[in-house]
Amino acid sequence: MTGGLEQLFLATLAFVGGHFLLSSSPLRETLILRLGDNPFRGVYSLVVGLAFVWMLFAYGATPQVMVWHPPAGLRLVPMVLMPIASFFVVSGLSTRSPTAVGGEKLIDDLPRPVKGILTITRHPFQWGIVLWAISHLTVNGDSASIVLFGGLLLLSLVGMMHIDQRRAAQLGADWGPFAMCTSLVPFRAVLQGRVSVDWAGIGWLRLLGGIVLFVLLLLGHGWFAGIPLISLA
Repeated sequence: MTGGLEQLFLATLAFVGGHFLLSSSPLRETLILRLGDNPFRGVYSLVVGLAFVWMLFAYGATPQVMVWHPPAGLRLVPMVLMPIASFFVVSGLSTRSPTAVGGEKLIDDLPRPVKGILTITRHPFQWGIVLWAISHLTVNGDSASIVLFGGLLLLSLVGMMHIDQRRAAQLGADWGPFAMCTSLVPFRAVLQGRVSVDWAGIGWLRLLGGIVLFVLLLLGHGWFAGIPLISLA
C-alpha cells in the first residue's frame, strides 16, 4: 500500500486528518473519558506515527512526475530558510510551553512575562516545519513532493490556529495573559510592543543546536533523502 500518487495522497490525508480528528474536542474528550489521558496519548501517537511512516514509504515509492520546473535561483531558498527552521525546531523541542503536547498543565508555572523563544512565537516547532515545507516546495516541482510538503505545510499552519482555539477553550481566563504577551506570527507581539525578544532566555545553546541540526541535515541529505547536497569525497 505504498505505490502511486493516490496512495501518497491517502497516507498524507491520514496523517494530517488524524491530527485534527483525534485532537478535536468532542472525539478527544470521549476517548480520554473511555481510555484515560495517558492511554489516549499513546493511541494518538501510534495512529499518527503509523500514518507518518506510511506517508514516507508512499512518497519514496511514488514515481517522479514534474508539475513545474523550479528556476535555479530558488535553490538558495532552502539555504536561507532551513537554518531558521532548524533553530525554531530545536527551540520548540527544548522549551516548555502551553502550546506543546500536554502543555496546558504548564500555564500556571510560566514566568511573567514569558521568556525565551516564546517571546518570538508561541509555536516555534510548528514554524520550523512551515519553513522546512516551504523551502522544499520551492525546489521540488514534482507531484509527490507537492502532496507531501503541501500536506505538512497545511497541517502546521492550520494546526497552530487549532491549538490556540483548543487552549483558549480549555484554559479559559488563564489563556488570556499568555496570548496577550505572545503571538502566533513570529515577531508580531514584538512589533506591537507587547513583549521584547528574550535573546538571553533563548540562549547560545539553542542557536548552536539549530546550526548543528542544519549541518547534520545538509550532510545527511543524501543518506535519508537520496539527494546528496554536499559531496564529502
